[in-house]
Amino acid sequence: MLERCKTAQERWGGVDRLIDRWLADRKELVEHYIALRDRTAPDTSLQQQLNLFCSALLDYVSAGHFAVYEQLVRGAEEAGNERALELMSRVMPRIETITQFAVIFNDYYGAETKRVLKEDVMQSRLLKMGGLLDERFELEDCLIEILHTANRTPECVSETVE
Repeated sequence: MLERCKTAQERWGGVDRLIDRWLADRKELVEHYIALRDRTAPDTSLQQQLNLFCSALLDYVSAGHFAVYEQLVRGAEEAGNERALELMSRVMPRIETITQFAVIFNDYYGAETKRVLKEDVMQSRLLKMGGLLDERFELEDCLIEILHTANRTPECVSETVE
């Protein structure tokens, strides 16, 4: 997952400031995920690690929905790229489903929770969240690619969404 973030930054970094910031936020999210999954910060409590991860998670998915995706749609519309808009309409429902899982995860484990933490259950849900994030990152990379490949369908979109 972290390698995919590095590849995305190398590939799309510098194209747009908003995308650059978003990819940096993605990298930070993945770092928090790995630290939580592997418990690599022993001086930080589990709840503190969860809070850091949940905060980064909500920031990342919010930026996608309220800034980045709008910019991608606007770019496709301005270019008159109907094919890209159609591909985006196929990808967005899955991204929205993953966002819903992220919000539920945050509501259950985030800073405001008063629940008793069962670490084994949390780890299982965290692993599911990690798989969904990996899928989401792939779909988002395809959306970014759409703006730069007006004459072809990005292979990852046709494979992932069907």
